[in-house]
Amino acid sequence: MDQAGTLRRLSRGMGRGPVREASSHSAQLRGLAVASGKGGVGKTNTVANLALALSRMGKKTLVFDADMGLGNIHILLGLVPRHTLQHVISGERSMQEILIKGPGGIDVLPAGSGARQYNDLNGEEMLILKTELEVLEEKYDYVLFDIGAGISNNVMYFCSAVEDTAIITSTEPTSFADAYAVMKVLSKEYNKREFKLIVNSVRKAGEGQEVYNRLSQVSDRFGLNIRIDYLGHIFADKSVPDAVRKQRLFTDIYPTSEASICIHNIARTLTETLSPSDIEWGRIFA
Repeated sequence: MDQAGTLRRLSRGMGRGPVREASSHSAQLRGLAVASGKGGVGKTNTVANLALALSRMGKKTLVFDADMGLGNIHILLGLVPRHTLQHVISGERSMQEILIKGPGGIDVLPAGSGARQYNDLNGEEMLILKTELEVLEEKYDYVLFDIGAGISNNVMYFCSAVEDTAIITSTEPTSFADAYAVMKVLSKEYNKREFKLIVNSVRKAGEGQEVYNRLSQVSDRFGLNIRIDYLGHIFADKSVPDAVRKQRLFTDIYPTSEASICIHNIARTLTETLSPSDIEWGRIFA
């Protein structure tokens, strides 16, 4: 089934009204999709801690849990949502109604968990999320999308909708290979040409740069014609699993840990390098 074609037809035919004009604030919105080829590399933890770091820099930050059907960022934050994005898709609630406050003033749009039908959203469901998010996005400086692992249609759609995509990997060969696979599919099938890279769980600073160099070399060797920008690394230290067990963020309870310092460095780089732009839903629906 050509789901991209379905999305385009629905976008033209659903009578959503005229395209809204971007306000002066929404024109400054910065969106970042954070994905990984392999689960278990610390993607969700990285997103949540980056959001807190940005919020403490005075940036209004929204976390969109886009791991539909297997969302768990609320668990990491120790939150218990009454409603989720599944209720938005079903029409029972608006995004505004399901927003929950996280630590440090971040806002969270929680995804549901354990519902297989949301693992592969159809065109109409994607359009519902599009329309709802357009109402909210003017309130924020940053929207961070916690994308599911792998190369499912949901992953591809969300990564294509957002101008900037960061790939989280570790130093493990399997994680490296899967990160390359995600970039390959997005570049070949969705014409995405620029990526950012974060290397998690490094033992020494040079390891992150080594992974970046290898990934850049492999992508050049196989002609992907992409640009990869290195955002930085995150050290493996005991503060990370300890904070997870406590359902707290390590940047919150261990602000001087090596991992926390890395997160703040990456957040600072993001504020200097992300370009202001609306979420480019046209990449999906055009």
